[in-house]
Formats: sequence, C-alpha cells, structure tokens
Amino acid sequence: MKLIQDWKNRRQQKKKSHKKIVQRLRKHKGKRLNEFGAKVHEEVFSEIDCLDCANCCTSIPPVVNKTDAARIAKLLCMKVGAFEEQYLTRDEDGDQVMNATPCPFLLENNHCTIYEHRPKACRQYPLTDDFQFAGNLNWHAINAQYCPGVFHILERMNQRIP
Repeated sequence: MKLIQDWKNRRQQKKKSHKKIVQRLRKHKGKRLNEFGAKVHEEVFSEIDCLDCANCCTSIPPVVNKTDAARIAKLLCMKVGAFEEQYLTRDEDGDQVMNATPCPFLLENNHCTIYEHRPKACRQYPLTDDFQFAGNLNWHAINAQYCPGVFHILERMNQRIP
C-alpha cells in the first residue's frame, strides 16, 4: 500500500522524468532489456497488490477484440451483437473498447466478475512482465501515470541503468 500512496503523491511531478527514463532505456534495447524489465516487474509486483489499486480498471477502458467479445458474451449468455451494443464503443483510434469507466465488471472490492474471461488487453496490462518490455517502451511513460507498478519499475530501472 505504501508504494501505491507514493505513486499517488509523485506521479504528476515525475511525468517528464519518466519520458526521459524511457529515452535512456531505448539505448539498451533487446533481450537484456526485456530480462531486466521482467526482473524488476517481478520485484515491484511482489510488493504491490493490484487489488489495492485497480486504477487501470477505473480509468482506462480496455480494447476488446472480436475474440474477447465472443468469449465474454458467451459467459454472459448473450449474443455477441447484444454484448457489443450494451458494453462496447469505438474510441478515437477506431478500437472497440469498454464503454464505461470504471469497468462495468469491476466490483467494489476491486475484483473482476469476468476475470478468467477478461479481454486480452487486461491480461497483458501493464506490458512489463512478458519479456516484451523493450517492445512496449512507448507505453511505459504513459502507463506510469495510471499504474503504480509501472511507475516504480521505471524508478528502479532508472536507479540501476548506467
């Protein structure tokens, strides 16, 4: 909980700093950066419980692809078209996303009612643990504003990179 409060207190003042950190990380591309990112991800998320925050679920409508929509609609015993009409919209990029924030499937205790069937975007967020860290550098400075985990991953990586 301490890391989440620290993120709340410092995320705005660190916005520019995180962009610079990502620029520094660009110089360390490849497998080693992916391994480093995954290692720091594991370290940070051993100290943060996403259920204490759920800011991603309350502030970022996830992209829902056709496979996601079909899977969730089936779970809800709905036709895909009815699910899309009730729960989805198109964003400014033309992506199909949830039409409400917080997510309509988020409970008050920050648990997800469709967790095992959640969209791919939710499964992959915050894009720091899948050994694809280097491939998602553009997102890390942005996501540090929404996710205390990404914030602290960037802070720790900044302390350790040459």
